[in-house]
Amino acid sequence: MWRALAMVVAVAAVWPAQAADPYAFFDWDVGYVTAAPLGVNQQVIGINGKFPGPIVNISTNWNVVVNVLNDLDEPLLITWNGIQHRKNCWQDGVLGTNCPIPSGWNWTYEFQVKDQIGSFFYFPSTGLQRAAGGYGGVVVNNRDVISVPFGRPDGDITIFIGDWYNKNHTDLRKMLDNGKDLGMPDGVLINGKGPYRYNDSLVPAGIEYETINVHPGRTYRIRVHNVGTSTSLNFRIQGHKLLLVETEGSYTSQQNYTNLDVHVGQSYSFLVTMDQNASSDYYVVASARMVNDSLWRRVTGVAVLQYSNSRGKASGPLPDPPQDQFDKTFSMNQARSVRWNLSAGAARPNPQGSFRYSSINVTQAYLLRSTAPVEINGKRRATLNGLSYSPPETPLRLADAYGVKGVYSLDFPERPPQGAPPKMSRSIINGTYRGFMELIFQNNDTKMQSYHMDGYAFFVVG
Repeated sequence: MWRALAMVVAVAAVWPAQAADPYAFFDWDVGYVTAAPLGVNQQVIGINGKFPGPIVNISTNWNVVVNVLNDLDEPLLITWNGIQHRKNCWQDGVLGTNCPIPSGWNWTYEFQVKDQIGSFFYFPSTGLQRAAGGYGGVVVNNRDVISVPFGRPDGDITIFIGDWYNKNHTDLRKMLDNGKDLGMPDGVLINGKGPYRYNDSLVPAGIEYETINVHPGRTYRIRVHNVGTSTSLNFRIQGHKLLLVETEGSYTSQQNYTNLDVHVGQSYSFLVTMDQNASSDYYVVASARMVNDSLWRRVTGVAVLQYSNSRGKASGPLPDPPQDQFDKTFSMNQARSVRWNLSAGAARPNPQGSFRYSSINVTQAYLLRSTAPVEINGKRRATLNGLSYSPPETPLRLADAYGVKGVYSLDFPERPPQGAPPKMSRSIINGTYRGFMELIFQNNDTKMQSYHMDGYAFFVVG
């Protein structure tokens, strides 16, 4: 009863417990908000009336309690992208581990960010609701006793970039159900807002754009998240270097970039020093990658970086993207250049790279092959190893808890089957507690794929 009363407040409350890790309480009302990010009125998903949603600002080992009221007209689930759920996967809102929250009902998520630091985000995981918003940031700060491998920044800024459609997510969902592609997005949003009018022929008048206010000479930590649906984006700040320091909970070897490809679902953390003159504002750009630039020019997000002593508006051409839009090698080499900082501690004092991959006993290995969508039972479906997952009415963990048989099977193939036609399935991978699993992803589609792997620690090894 005491906890229920504590949830009534709309702001976050932090309750330190004696000789225990603190609790942070959040009370969210998730509902539709009318907005026009690209100049067209539409329903977006807001939290407590705001789009994007609030930043969950917490520290290592804190317990997080989020009471979510679903004021949408359809079921809702919230997933905590990158947060590890250790033996409590039912607290991560994805189909299969958690029942969707019915319209008009509430659900309280409760989890601990045990031994974690870094930059993450949350989003609605069902029914293509992500295309309507409902996302926000998660910042997990270090404990004071743990040193950070860089000086304390003068400020902390979160930037959400992502493709956007003027159609409501329900219309987009119908398109997919009818076997159609979503097609080219109508634009790219930065922090839920449309582009600055850098070009009168590409950007209509009256679009609200994001302004990032900074002070000269100061260094800011800028956390960038690609919260979009399907478009890889190249991020850059005109005239400023991006010093990469962290990605999704791991400190990186520090190196400068003039631009960086941020693929769907990825999060990067940079230090940016305001070391330019203030003769004018500067462009902040997120533009589509791996596409025909002449056709996709309007699919570009533009915000403004404004010094406190700026003497004019941003003008002129945008900073250049990578030369060849279809140069996958450039993008791959960028990804390969991101390296772990093996001398730094993260959530604990010991270095985060204190074990070696060669000494890990790999207990299971799976080759997961994706292909172009296929038609199964009259519907367009995606597959892995020839199987298209069909969520059961009873979530997997609920079936386990109550001993319900036949909800799923533990026969997911370790390799793509040869010659077998694609089919619907509730087959899942049977993992071993405390084991190490190797996952090899093979994309046989003609389009770039992004995989949402969540709830565990994942390490890129090749």
